[in-house]
Amino acid sequence: MAAVLRLAKLAVFSTACTHLGSALSLDIQDSKDADAKNRPVTKVITLLKDMQKQLQKEADEDEAIYDKMACWCQTNDREKTEAIKTAEVRIDGLTTKIEELTAGSARLNTEIKNLEKEIAENQDSLDKATAIREKQLAEFNAEEKDLLESVSALKAAITVLSKHHSGGFLQVANNRILGVAATLENELSKHAALLQGVLSPSERRAAAAFVQAPADYFDAAPTFKQSYAPQSGEIFGILRQMKDTFESNLSASQKEELANQKAYEDLKAAKEAEIAAGQQQLDTKTRELALTNEKNAQAKVDIEDTKASLSADEQFLMMLKEKCSLTDKEWEERQKTRADEMKAVSEALAVLSGDDAHDLFTRTFNPSFLQRSSSSSSSSDRRSAASALLARVAERLHSPRLATLAYNLKLDAFTRVKKAIDDMVTQLLKEQEDEVKHKDFCTGEFNTNQLQTEKKERTKEDLLASIEDLEMTIDELAKAIDELNAEIAEMQVQLKRAGEDREKENAEFQTTVADQRETQKLLKTALQVLGDFYNKKTASLLQRQEPAGPPPPAGFETYKNNAGSGGVIQLIQQIISDAKAMEAEAIRSEEDAQKAYEDFVKETNASIEAKSKDIVEKSEVKARAEGDLVETKEAKEAVILELEQLSNYNAQLHQSCDFVLKNFELRQTARDEEVEALRQAKAILSGAKFEEFLQKV
Repeated sequence: MAAVLRLAKLAVFSTACTHLGSALSLDIQDSKDADAKNRPVTKVITLLKDMQKQLQKEADEDEAIYDKMACWCQTNDREKTEAIKTAEVRIDGLTTKIEELTAGSARLNTEIKNLEKEIAENQDSLDKATAIREKQLAEFNAEEKDLLESVSALKAAITVLSKHHSGGFLQVANNRILGVAATLENELSKHAALLQGVLSPSERRAAAAFVQAPADYFDAAPTFKQSYAPQSGEIFGILRQMKDTFESNLSASQKEELANQKAYEDLKAAKEAEIAAGQQQLDTKTRELALTNEKNAQAKVDIEDTKASLSADEQFLMMLKEKCSLTDKEWEERQKTRADEMKAVSEALAVLSGDDAHDLFTRTFNPSFLQRSSSSSSSSDRRSAASALLARVAERLHSPRLATLAYNLKLDAFTRVKKAIDDMVTQLLKEQEDEVKHKDFCTGEFNTNQLQTEKKERTKEDLLASIEDLEMTIDELAKAIDELNAEIAEMQVQLKRAGEDREKENAEFQTTVADQRETQKLLKTALQVLGDFYNKKTASLLQRQEPAGPPPPAGFETYKNNAGSGGVIQLIQQIISDAKAMEAEAIRSEEDAQKAYEDFVKETNASIEAKSKDIVEKSEVKARAEGDLVETKEAKEAVILELEQLSNYNAQLHQSCDFVLKNFELRQTARDEEVEALRQAKAILSGAKFEEFLQKV
């Protein structure tokens, strides 16, 4: 485009030069006459006119420079003022944000300390409850062991006495009697507090008498009266009463132990739930505190960077205002000074260009025409020399307009030729100035385009990285949500299976307990039947008055209970005790299983609730990430469009600027040489020697 304009300008200038030459050739004679009359004054006038043009040119240049400076001042003043305002608003926002984050951090620290204290208190309560429970369990185990041993010992003693008590005159070994006495004494001593109020004073005296003299109750050869003495039966009753008391107390202790265990399990579950909830809150608060501290630190870094940028902008704005103010003052001074100078030149030119001054100068500098022919010859020589100089330079520079001017110089008068030379020099300088401006414009636009392109490329890379991060985050969240849904489904399946298993176990428990209780009922019925018969006291023999005369013949022997009855009764009682123990064990196992199932259900439901909450949170985060992804992709498309526009503009710049930038120095040098040649030609026309310029050319 610039090359086409350049060629067009050359064509127009060549045409102008051709028409100018024609006009000059018509007025050559008049020019010679005026130049002969007023040549010294004409030079002065020409110089004054050149000064006017130069002053006007300098004024135009100053105005262009001032316009650029004013544009720079206005643009940067506006931008920096806006940047300072934005920075101040940002600093206020960051200050508020830092205060809020600091307050939030302090609040979270306090909440974390309270949670830690609460968790520690709950853990301490649980530890204390566990210690108390362990102590209770140890005491129960010791008591249960002691009572079981006592019941077992009393059962053995009852078995020994039952053989005598139910056997009438059946004799009992002495060592067994002593063993029964030792057992009774030991149990009375060891469980005195437990037996308080159970045995009557008479029973205690009978027991004490038996302990002191057990043999008196079972002589080796009992008399008729001793065989029916009630002492052994009383001891037998005392032992059974003690055994029943111990068994009742053992059953009560076992029930109390079950109640204590259940209470402890409930307390433990409640405390563990509180501890777990507190720990979950603590973890959440800790993560929130870490995030808050991170945001606070970033906000502090941002506010420091913003303050530094604000300070730099304020200093730059201060410098800008000072520089722009000085530029305004300098512009006003230069305008005023140049106006005064142009006024002086104009007034001087008016004085020298008046009709009276022209007549005066004609009379002063042209008293005669004695040397007219000589002057004409000298002017012709100078014109030929200037024409030759321009022709040589035109040939070397391949300049059509210099060649045209050299040709016209042979025909034209000096005054018009000089004016044509001045106009051409002005035109060349104007073109040179325009080309410098165009080159500066191209350089600046290329730099601006490159900076904007690099900035947009960085923005594009950041957006692509953000898109990749968001897509990765969305994918990870989707996978995490799917895993949580799968875990919830699995836990629901496990919960259903656990419920089905619990129903089966409970059904088995109900069957087991029902069987044990039915067994106990049947055995107790059998025991009652046997007891009603074998436990009857032997009827006392009625004493009858022997008739006088000879004694009657021998009667029936004393009726004795079946020898195996005692073992059967004892075995039935043992089976009943075992059935009760199995029932108690089944009840204990059922309670433990039910407690375990309830804990499992509670923990599973809590886990499902936590995972469901996590799914909701992750779904919200995923939705926000997807929204950010859409916005980021739109921003990326916008940046790509801007990059395409920058690329298109860069291509336009290359079309407009490549030729100028590539040939700038060459064109500037050639134009300088053209200007120099024109000035030399003008100097020759003004009287300089042609030989002085030959070496330069």
